[in-house]
Amino acid sequence: MTRRTLPGGYELDDDPARVDVDVVHGYLAGDSYWAAGRARLVTEHLVRDAGRVVGLYHDDGLVGFCRAVSDGVTFAYLADVFVLPEHRGDRRGVALVEEMVARGPLAGVRWFLRTADAHGLYERFGFVPATPETMERPPPASSSS
Repeated sequence: MTRRTLPGGYELDDDPARVDVDVVHGYLAGDSYWAAGRARLVTEHLVRDAGRVVGLYHDDGLVGFCRAVSDGVTFAYLADVFVLPEHRGDRRGVALVEEMVARGPLAGVRWFLRTADAHGLYERFGFVPATPETMERPPPASSSS
């Protein structure tokens, strides 16, 4: 398990039991363009069965989130990345993505994601456009995957 303190009283944590599914579902179903209208049961399932989740917390409340789908060996798909608008800034989104793709058990695998925005954020971690909406991050040169 990872637990890392960030400036301003923020914390990153990959404990799936700590994830507030109500917050995740509220943002994804109500505010995101990629999961608008998603059923709560689907969100519960996706959080529960993710290869890894990372939450961004402030005062013990969930304010950001991302999850990975992975075989645990060769690839991972980055999904449902968000930081609530009132908590954006000070590189919190960068820290969230960094924790997921560059640290922890999936750091050495090939990463994929689909996004219509925030390409600059993902490019910081080696993602490159594969199609207009798909990006890929090849495994690091030293990885055997």
